[in-house]
Amino acid sequence: MTSLTKHAIENFKIVNKASTYEIDQNMVVQGKQADNERLKIESDFLRGTISDDLNDRITGGFTPDNFQLIRVHGMYQQDDRDIRAERQKQKLEPLHNVMLRARMPGGVITPKQWLAIDKFAQEHTSYGSIRLTTRQTFQFHGVLKPNIKLMHQTLNSVGLDSLATAGDVNRNVLCTPNPIESAVHQQAYDWAKKLSEHLLPKSRAYAEIWLDEEKLETTEENKDSIEPILGASYLPRKFKTTVVVPPQNDIDVHANDLNFVAISEKGQLIGFNVLVGGGLAMTHGDQSTYPRKADDFGFINVEDTLKIAEAVVTTQRDWGNRVNRKNAKTKYTLDRVGIEVFKAEVEKRAGISFSESRPYEFTERGDRIGWVAGIDGKHHLTLFIENGRLLDFDKEDQSKQLKTGVAQIAKIHQGDFRMTANQNLIIAGVAEQDKVKIETLARQYGLIKDDVSLQRTSSMACVAFPTCPLAMAEAERFLPSFVTQVEDLLVKNNLADEAIILRVTGCPNGCGRAMLAEVGLVGKGPDRYNLYLGGNKGGTRIPKIYQENLTSAAILTELDSLIARWSVEREQNEAFGDFVIRIGVVNEVKVSKRDFYD
Repeated sequence: MTSLTKHAIENFKIVNKASTYEIDQNMVVQGKQADNERLKIESDFLRGTISDDLNDRITGGFTPDNFQLIRVHGMYQQDDRDIRAERQKQKLEPLHNVMLRARMPGGVITPKQWLAIDKFAQEHTSYGSIRLTTRQTFQFHGVLKPNIKLMHQTLNSVGLDSLATAGDVNRNVLCTPNPIESAVHQQAYDWAKKLSEHLLPKSRAYAEIWLDEEKLETTEENKDSIEPILGASYLPRKFKTTVVVPPQNDIDVHANDLNFVAISEKGQLIGFNVLVGGGLAMTHGDQSTYPRKADDFGFINVEDTLKIAEAVVTTQRDWGNRVNRKNAKTKYTLDRVGIEVFKAEVEKRAGISFSESRPYEFTERGDRIGWVAGIDGKHHLTLFIENGRLLDFDKEDQSKQLKTGVAQIAKIHQGDFRMTANQNLIIAGVAEQDKVKIETLARQYGLIKDDVSLQRTSSMACVAFPTCPLAMAEAERFLPSFVTQVEDLLVKNNLADEAIILRVTGCPNGCGRAMLAEVGLVGKGPDRYNLYLGGNKGGTRIPKIYQENLTSAAILTELDSLIARWSVEREQNEAFGDFVIRIGVVNEVKVSKRDFYD
């Protein structure tokens, strides 16, 4: 055993001295494993008894084990929490339905595919909407059990699926949008697709259950070869991967387990700096959980990308905490065993050594709303979609029919669409002669509004109520009016042309990425939020808690005072997050766990 490994084990025992588990010399956490480990092993490579549940018409939901397993197939069982109490009074079970998240590496979708998902959303979902997510894909909400199989078969008919967009696997791979804006963007997108395919579950369960393909029987002879990367018990926890092209950090690398930062020379991609161990989720009141920035392991040549990705995933597979799911993510594994120990194991497994990181800088992370010209003479129009929700808000008013508007554009568009990790939509590959036609439709249906402020386009929220079972407070439904009030504060202080990166999440699980915001609101209860301050524009700093359990009115009072000071005390072009740290409102979080809680 190396001294580094000994040191890691000793530190782990000290940190977890009140726990019932330890780490052995192979870096494996010992103790009674979480129940999710049992159900994965017993699932016969993700099959479970999902097919039996589909045929059970007595309930609209799934059994507890299948409730977890369907996540790896891209679905979460939910119910409408707005009517839950009323149904309980009527002695009815909750109105069970599923939310599906599609697998779309880099967020690219063709007009034909878009029209297919638009039709399904209109005819077979409770809300009739399409939601663009912070994971650079779309979600269906409110799909009842009789329509679930049809949903998967509809996706399959146009070359899509939802495999591995949730659960203990590598999820949808993000990539900086506008991949045809330059050769490097296109190459980065190609690698996002390769990474997605390489790290997918190899089990045939998805095709057998949803697409009625012939079942492949699991035998003693083949069971060890079915999942060569993920293993029979898959990963200890969810795993997120990105490919990003500086200087745009538009996919928030520090929210993800594994990140490939594109390095180019003479307009061509030559390799990546590899960042490992980012993550934002935490649990209120539990200081063993915390947001964490990713560590830069170093530079690799482009041809080594898949080997390094596989080595990081398998190291986390073998060393991740399968006893305590709250400490099962890659970020906790790095802090438990040590960054250098983890990195050395990745190099050993890949047979590749990291070289010194190449210089790069993140200067922005928002989407560039409006038209952007590509190197091939084509143009890309980025539409701001508030909260990512595409819905016809008024059936009588065309200027509020966002979902219909995108469908109308899809009928004539010759390029493709690209969803962003900021919940916006890019109409990509538009010929010069088609720009006016596309923009006219976008304006007609309310997809372009000239009065949208920079503050509004810099704000984001998770779904929260009424569908998310984890929500403690409102987020998506709360954000628009709250942004209006923040806009008023900026105008009041002569800062109408400025913006603060603002994120709201209904719980501390991190979906809205509030832990990378200049102002982050994390839900604790009805109209109660913890207020975090001090992130930065580049998305490379975690904010620190300022005050706990505030009402929205109290938050606005605090922001009013701070924005007033910012307007008169700021240094030239100083961003709000930098300002509140410089004047001592909050301390800078440099080392995630220690500085975050001290």
